[in-house]
Amino acid sequence: MTTATALDTDKADIPVFHVTEDEHEHSGGSTMLGFWMYLMSDCLVFAVLFATFGVLGRNYAAGPSGADLFDLKLVAVNTTMLLLSSITYGFAMLAMDKGRQAAVQCWLAVTGLFGLAFIGIELYEFHHMILEGATPMRSAFLSSFFTLVGTHGLHVTFGLIWLTVLMVQVSQRGLIEANRRRLMCLSMFWHFLDVVWIGVFSFVYLMGVLK
Repeated sequence: MTTATALDTDKADIPVFHVTEDEHEHSGGSTMLGFWMYLMSDCLVFAVLFATFGVLGRNYAAGPSGADLFDLKLVAVNTTMLLLSSITYGFAMLAMDKGRQAAVQCWLAVTGLFGLAFIGIELYEFHHMILEGATPMRSAFLSSFFTLVGTHGLHVTFGLIWLTVLMVQVSQRGLIEANRRRLMCLSMFWHFLDVVWIGVFSFVYLMGVLK
């Protein structure tokens, strides 16, 4: 009995080098703040890419211009795919607020299909341009075009991977607070890509055809 008491006393004297969790620290405020900071940094990245395209967008090096390459009907269809995916993600968030897990999964799946359609059309456009000799090395215009549009496409691809992972997490753990927070972060990211694409469509494609 004395030995056990001595052991307990020794354990009490051992310093603790970790912070115990506080149930009030799981509000997710730091996560949302950090994600907003990430979005702001991403805004700067796209601002630089838009500025670069604005400077180099007319340097064709005796090669094709946007008016020669862009198919506005195809780009309009692609834009519609991304806009619809943003709407369906909004429906997923509404279903999340009502606690309807099956509806959330359904709308996320539809969002993913629209996103895949967007990426597929964009890859088709790139492939068609490269077959015509309009490669990123052909001119400064094409280098800045592929960099801007390709960077946006990579973001959409990462968003689709993130969406797939979240669907798995929701199916395994349901609409717990952590998953709701993750879905909210992805919602902001997805709508951000939607806004950026509207800028790409207006500044790159429309103005490129009108020049």
